[in-house]
This record gives sequence, structure tokens and C-alpha cells, in this order.
Amino acid sequence: MRILMLGNSLTFTCDLPHMLAELTGAEVVHHTRGGARLSEQLNPSTRLGARTQAALASEHWDYVVLQEMSHGPTTSPKSFFSSVQQLCRQIRACGGVPVLYATWAYQQGSAHLAAKGWDYEEMNRALSRAYRQAAEENGALLADAGRRFYQLADSEELYSPDGLHPSEAGARLAARTIADAIRAHEEKEK
Repeated sequence: MRILMLGNSLTFTCDLPHMLAELTGAEVVHHTRGGARLSEQLNPSTRLGARTQAALASEHWDYVVLQEMSHGPTTSPKSFFSSVQQLCRQIRACGGVPVLYATWAYQQGSAHLAAKGWDYEEMNRALSRAYRQAAEENGALLADAGRRFYQLADSEELYSPDGLHPSEAGARLAARTIADAIRAHEEKEK
């Protein structure tokens, strides 16, 4: 099995791709850059986009995991939905299955949340709704790590000290959530 992960620091922090490889036994490749948006993965005139476009055009991927910039689904919904739609089309053309890696709200009480003037509950609901809608509209698998973070944030240290990135436990939870979505799909396809 081959998995391509497209995202940013929420994808590569704590070597989440390696964790996913261990959980699935797959070869996992990631095309990431801190702060990257999915729209960049579509742009062949950027280094990241050129690399991703070449990989989607010339290689076979069983699964391609899509992760948008942390608040992108809510602050730039038009770009998010358009990028997901275009990438899902490309992923299917290369024989792959798209997986949306839904990320989490900034940690309750964090400086990131305060700086944006957002409410934790509102950010959580808005992200969850956007990822769920994008998955439904595009027939993509949904790996809702954001929901898992929301459920467990009070009992586990899932955030790094910055209140945005995952701790090692948070990255492990995200990798398990993605692996579970892939396993469920594999079982369904048998």
C-alpha cells in the first residue's frame, strides 16, 4: 500500500507520517510545508505544487490524505472546497482514494485562539462541519482527528505548548484516526 499525505506542519509534526506507516504497514510519502494550503498543492508553479502534481500524474497511490491549513476551511471556505474537489478528481484519476484529515480547533485558552478572537466550541464546530461537508460532496473518506481531539482534550495532553500543533500523543491519535479510516475502507472493499 502507498499513501501520499498532502498538508503542512499539522501533518509532519512529531513525524506523523512515520506513525501512519507503522500503523498501516504502508509506504507513506508526504508533501508538506509549514503553513501550506491545499491550493498550493494544485499550483505547478510552486515547488510543493510541482512535486505534488508530478506525483499525482505519474505515480500510483492507494490513498491520498488531504489536510488544509489549520483555519483554512473556515476562513477561506471557497478555496478549501474548490481545492478538495480538484484534488479528489486527480486522486481518483491516478487510482487512489482521497482521505480528508480533519484537524482540530486551537487549544481552549491558547494564545492562537485569543489572537483570532474565536471561541473554542465555535471553531471546533465550524471545522468539523466544513470537513464533513467536503468529504460528503466528494465521496472522500473522513479521518476526523478534530472530533477525537475534542472528545479527549480534557483527559489527554494532545497539544504541544503552542496550543496549535499536536503533542506526540496528539500526533499518534491523528495517525490512528487516519489509519482507522483506511482500515475501515479496506474491510468494506473486501
